[in-house]
Amino acid sequence: MLESLFGVALDRLSLILFSAVGIFATVITYTRIAGLRSFSKMSSFDFAMTVAVGSLVATVAVAQVTLVEGMTALAVLYLLQVVIALLRRFSPFQRVVDNAPLLLMSEGTMLQDNMRRSRITEDDLRSKLRSADVGSMDSVRAVVLETTGDISVLQGREVDPWLLEGVRKGRGR
Repeated sequence: MLESLFGVALDRLSLILFSAVGIFATVITYTRIAGLRSFSKMSSFDFAMTVAVGSLVATVAVAQVTLVEGMTALAVLYLLQVVIALLRRFSPFQRVVDNAPLLLMSEGTMLQDNMRRSRITEDDLRSKLRSADVGSMDSVRAVVLETTGDISVLQGREVDPWLLEGVRKGRGR
C-alpha cells in the first residue's frame, strides 16, 4: 500500500530514516568532541568543512552510501578540521589555508583598488555601513573584508592597531 502510494518500498524508507537519524546523531557527537569551531566561519577551510558535512549528511540521509561509510567520512573530515585548526597556529600554514583580511575603507575613505580586487561594490559597502548604523563617513575608522567574507565596520575616535594586525592595506600583504 505505502509503496504504491509513495513509489518507494517500506524497507527503503526505513533505511533512509535509520541513516538520517544515525548520521545526524554522528554529526552532533563529532561536533561535541571536536568543538563548535567545526561549524564556525573562521576560515575558508571552516566554510569548506561546513559544506562538506552538509553534503555528506544529505548523501547518507538518502542512503546513497551506508551509515558506516558516512560515519567514517565524517570522522575523517572532523579529524582534518582539528588538525588544520592546530596547524593554523603556525604562520606559514595559516597563509596557505586562510585568506588575509583586506582593508576596504580607512579613515572614512574608500580604498577603490582593494574594493575592485575583492569585487565589493560601493553599493555593497554602503549597505554594510547602513546595517552597522553608520551615520557619517567621518565616523568610520576602518572597514575590513574578513577571511570569512564578512565585512567588519570599526567606528569611533580611534582604532587599536592590534585590531588591524594582519589586515592587508593594499598591494601585497
